[in-house]
Amino acid sequence: MTVNPIQVQKFLGGLDYPTDKNSIVERARQRGADNDVIQTLQSLPRDDFNSPNDVSEAIGQLKR
Repeated sequence: MTVNPIQVQKFLGGLDYPTDKNSIVERARQRGADNDVIQTLQSLPRDDFNSPNDVSEAIGQLKR
């Protein structure tokens, strides 16, 4: 199940970019993300992200 990118961003606040998928998943866990958010982040089709927008775009690719 994919989630809304805006919902995901609330768990990633304060994260420094560029970053990698593992750091994104860990930040979301630390900030109390539920299993749907964690699974979505683990399923992202790329490993490196330069901005929050990159994360949102990758989530959008999962919905296709």
